[in-house]
Amino acid sequence: MDELEKVRARFADDKFATENGAKIEQIDNCYAKCSMELEAKHKNAIGIVMGGAIFTLADFTFAVASNWNKKPTVTLSSQISYIGKAKGNKLIAEANCVKEGRTTCYYIVEVNDELGNQVANVTVNGFISS
Repeated sequence: MDELEKVRARFADDKFATENGAKIEQIDNCYAKCSMELEAKHKNAIGIVMGGAIFTLADFTFAVASNWNKKPTVTLSSQISYIGKAKGNKLIAEANCVKEGRTTCYYIVEVNDELGNQVANVTVNGFISS
């Protein structure tokens, strides 16, 4: 089993995200790329992707990036800015660490659709447990 398969198995217990379609595509140090195929269940009453689905993917991507090879890290605070609507059928989120200290970290998560349309940007302050 390669490293990516091990990480996927570890995060399979993140039921809310995975049962809503979040999938781990790529990992690297302080980095993760995850995706979500969009279905009817991800849409709101006006037919666009619900903010909660977008945030779930972003939060999951942060969790993978900050935890897969490090001490347990949880979100202290998070801010999402919705930039535009998804026009494609898939969301792709990429989390990158901007700063990692002894007990806190700061990540930026960019969410786009597979067509390259910007959907949201999320900033996350995390707490690294010792």
